[in-house]
Amino acid sequence: MEKNLLHRKQSLYQSLDANFGIQKEVYRGQQYSQIYFARLHLMRTLLYSLIPNWKPHLPVCTVLGLEEGKDCIIVGTLYKHMRLKPSILDEYSKERSVSPLVQRHNFTHLDDNLVLEDESGRVKLSGCLLPSTYVTGNIIALHGKETSAGEFLVEDVLEAGLPQQIERPIQLGEDKYVVFISGLSVGRSSSNPLQFQLLVDHITGHLGDEKEQNIAAQIVQVVIAGNSVEVPHGLLNGQNLGSKDQSRLFEPIKELDILLTQIAASIPLDIMPGSSDPANFSLPQQPLHRCLFPGSSAYNTFRSCTNPHCFELDNIRFLGTSGQNIDDLGKYSEANNNIDFMERTLRWRHLAPTAPNTLGQNLLPCYTWKFL
Repeated sequence: MEKNLLHRKQSLYQSLDANFGIQKEVYRGQQYSQIYFARLHLMRTLLYSLIPNWKPHLPVCTVLGLEEGKDCIIVGTLYKHMRLKPSILDEYSKERSVSPLVQRHNFTHLDDNLVLEDESGRVKLSGCLLPSTYVTGNIIALHGKETSAGEFLVEDVLEAGLPQQIERPIQLGEDKYVVFISGLSVGRSSSNPLQFQLLVDHITGHLGDEKEQNIAAQIVQVVIAGNSVEVPHGLLNGQNLGSKDQSRLFEPIKELDILLTQIAASIPLDIMPGSSDPANFSLPQQPLHRCLFPGSSAYNTFRSCTNPHCFELDNIRFLGTSGQNIDDLGKYSEANNNIDFMERTLRWRHLAPTAPNTLGQNLLPCYTWKFL
């Protein structure tokens, strides 16, 4: 009896990464003020449109226009004074010290405090606003009043919130799946090639019974979201490498290309750079060069994408990063888990709120709000 053949489902794909691409943009300034000014201008316009539905009876003031004891609303950029925030002086003292400083994973402290500033000035905040929740760079509206101590006593907070959403339920007609993978770290000493191969076989439908193969046939897109390889740190010392070390340096990428070739031969594949991958450090990271993947790049299903990465499948929009923005939020604020950090980026309507203060960002105009 002839076995029934399974046909993989298809989807209409559209890349929306053009806004994250760096072409011939050149920034000749020395400070980040231009980025924060553009951020304040865009987000303040949005918050002003929300205030009439929030507290229409209150006047909107600038920091310089505050009056003691008078209720009002101010809109500006938060700056977070952090006692434990690393500085270049700490790095210098670490080099000079016999005993190195302890590496911290979170730099929040009970003595942290918030300041709100606009073009007219800045004011220290007190009241119901928790410093552990916010980071430098947030744009918010605050209801409160100035105290005799010269501080602004916050009584309520307005964030940008979610933008207009598409109508639900979404009528797709049939089930389709998108596979997201990150942290493969090919080349790590503890990595197991057998696990990688089992993953590839499962995605491509060469593993499992008929039921599992039916599910695999419904996978229409694979996205590898960063940190695909891990290069031995001892090789990255700034010195010229011998032929043996050059081979060790390229071996993880070569192994990754073999795996990607198997996937690209069966399914459309997007690969994003991450913090450990051979790409530029600052966001938005540019696509990994196709010459790194001679095998998989031969397929038209293979796409090397930016980080952040935005695309549409059957008119459903996806937007994501390789995780640097969430990891950085975890260093300079507190939450129960990473899902809470992700939710905050949606509420603040900013994909990378800590950039460029503590998260590397190319000095380009604001590039995230138009997507959120």
